[in-house]
Amino acid sequence: MKIHGTKILDTFAEAFPTWVSRIIITADTKEWAYTTASVATGFATSKIFCPCEAGIECEVPAAETPDGRPGVSVLICAEKKNMKANVAARISQCVLPAPTARAFDGLPDAPSRFAIRMHYFGDRYEERCTVGGRSCWKIPVMEGDYIGEERYGTVKGIAGGNFLVMGKDQPSALAAATAAAASIRGMPGIIISFAGGIVRSGSKVASKNYRFPMPASTNHQFCPSLKGRISDSLVPDGVGSIYEIVMNGTDEAAIKEAMRKGITAAAETGKASHIGASNFDGKLGQHRFFLRPLFS
Repeated sequence: MKIHGTKILDTFAEAFPTWVSRIIITADTKEWAYTTASVATGFATSKIFCPCEAGIECEVPAAETPDGRPGVSVLICAEKKNMKANVAARISQCVLPAPTARAFDGLPDAPSRFAIRMHYFGDRYEERCTVGGRSCWKIPVMEGDYIGEERYGTVKGIAGGNFLVMGKDQPSALAAATAAAASIRGMPGIIISFAGGIVRSGSKVASKNYRFPMPASTNHQFCPSLKGRISDSLVPDGVGSIYEIVMNGTDEAAIKEAMRKGITAAAETGKASHIGASNFDGKLGQHRFFLRPLFS
């Protein structure tokens, strides 16, 4: 099967369950909202070593935010038992210090909820207040007052949706992967948490050749420099470089649409020779996203 001359391999992406919380970050300007959101989603690319996976979801117009200011939505993905700690840490250490920024719950209807209790930072000078019909806390800070919610919702989501962009050389593959990431960025219900939304160091579970425990190691089957040196290489002939686009989403529909859109964008560049996906024969997660049916 080919799309715009790019061969779509007969394979599937393997993903796994996660929990998702959404934070709406607002500020006096869109620039400060984005700056705060960027800081709040730092060191959150992969659960392999990061405390969580997080990223900017999309811009939220002022007309749709609780306080009527420009907003940016971020998604935080983690195990349910760790969600409270991750949300609390990122709001208290990244949103609270940021000029003019506020934080609100982006999942107000979620039945599963938790409280971060950040108002104690106010040292008994804090006060309750209401913003847009929501119960908030006002905490005195040197700028003036920080205002935000303390109760947040969390829902089941999906982590690890992916596809592989392959090209004859590194510039070709990167150009196609860049187009793919750009087409996905800003989609509701989706984050691509790695730098620029692109991964060059795709991994596999554990390791093949070291005896000591490792959570992950290089996905050797898709390393072009190992083709000809290993017996189980999956790199197609003529491919000199591969990048992975990894996404987390709120549901299967969001993941499928992001994959379809990203693959199409990569193919349209004329730089991608093949599109594949990472999977581990179903041993990693329960969700399977087959590539070819995305276009049927």
